[in-house]
Amino acid sequence: VLSGCGVYDGTEIHEASAILVHLSRGGAKVQMYAPDVPQMHVIDHSKGQPAEAESRNVLVESARIARGKIASLAKLTTADHDAVIFPGGFGAAKNLSTFAVDGKDCKVNKEVERVLKDFHKAGKPIGLCCISPVLAAKVLSGAEVTVGHEEEEGGKWPYAGTAGAIKELGGKHCVKEVTISFPVDFHVERQFTHVDTKNKVVTTPAFMCETELHHIFDGIGAMVKNVLKLTGK
Repeated sequence: VLSGCGVYDGTEIHEASAILVHLSRGGAKVQMYAPDVPQMHVIDHSKGQPAEAESRNVLVESARIARGKIASLAKLTTADHDAVIFPGGFGAAKNLSTFAVDGKDCKVNKEVERVLKDFHKAGKPIGLCCISPVLAAKVLSGAEVTVGHEEEEGGKWPYAGTAGAIKELGGKHCVKEVTISFPVDFHVERQFTHVDTKNKVVTTPAFMCETELHHIFDGIGAMVKNVLKLTGK
């Protein structure tokens, strides 16, 4: 499920691409969706500032990542899919919800909420990375998720405050890494992904951390691997 195209006002493109690569490697068939709604605003990514008087549509922008093969989120049903995955990017907090503006008092797009609740009710796995775990924390009461660390640690975790917001939303936050730490866990992926086995919610910090791209890629791979494992196929 995409939220636009571009980290500051839509889907984080590297995260979406990493998810697609790992799903392809895992043998999964993929269909992409996005809500057919206007973006909260448009950011000029070369300046990091809003582009005044410009508006874009979330579905239309998401089609850039999907290479045109995308459908309205309203058409996504649990009957047609074994799992659902949400990349991060500020679009998750601006277009899929109002978290960027309202924090713990945020509202979630009605189709996003429907999809999360439907997959949860059907016992089908949900994967989320970066900022998108806030969606599960808001919609699925008591869900266990990770956005990494709970302290900024000198700027390494610039969005660490999100962990506190997750707790205020009613979720449980679990501290995880983006890179492998030592001593190495027997199951290495446990260090940078969290699996809530009760709710079948799998999360990883991704770009919540300032680190090298290959570490983001590996963490997302662990998330995708566990989502696929939970499908039982």
